[in-house]
Amino acid sequence: MVSSIRKHFERVTAAKAAADAGEAPMQGEAYELMQAALFEDYRRLKATQSMERKAEIKREILPNYAEYVAGVLEAGQGAQDDVLMRIMLWRIDAGDIGGAVVIARYAIKHGLTPPDQFERGTAAILAEEVAEQVLKHLDDEDADSLVLLAHLLEVERLTSSADMHDQIRAKLHKALGYALRAAHQPQEAHASLTRALELNERIGVKKDLERLERELKQNAAAQPPG
Repeated sequence: MVSSIRKHFERVTAAKAAADAGEAPMQGEAYELMQAALFEDYRRLKATQSMERKAEIKREILPNYAEYVAGVLEAGQGAQDDVLMRIMLWRIDAGDIGGAVVIARYAIKHGLTPPDQFERGTAAILAEEVAEQVLKHLDDEDADSLVLLAHLLEVERLTSSADMHDQIRAKLHKALGYALRAAHQPQEAHASLTRALELNERIGVKKDLERLERELKQNAAAQPPG
């Protein structure tokens, strides 16, 4: 177990490195140590074929980067940071959407970009990957639909002005629609699924839209006359 003194040291050194970097790319010993650790963890993940096992490994290793992330977010001024961006993506994959959104706020505010091998921009990756995670977990018995909805609304706010493929934004609105439906907000769910269909006619929400329309008509009919 990492001691509280070690955690404090990791956080302080990361904060200092981020402050010293200013708006230039991250550098320095704290960053280089995280890069080295990330490289070893990346090799371990590349050697694993099971996506389920990859997610388990990410949940196992992510705490090792928590103090670094906290330090950078505390004192950073927008330096490009590939370690930070990789951790954001790993947090999504591990199901820690809230932790990923914390990084995303900083990344989008300062215009940070994903590592070189990614063709999509930060906003597009965030929108698509979070939407896919939410769609995957909405049917889980232990899923908290209100928490998932809150994350999606934050992602939609963060990415609303970003340029991205319509298919990606459609996926985000699809996830929003289903989360709103799970939260018993049929009117808002209908609006989100309608927007998803406008952006991508093959998004696969037509039957759910029809069900929502029937539900809304039934609700309206059940209302006492004004």
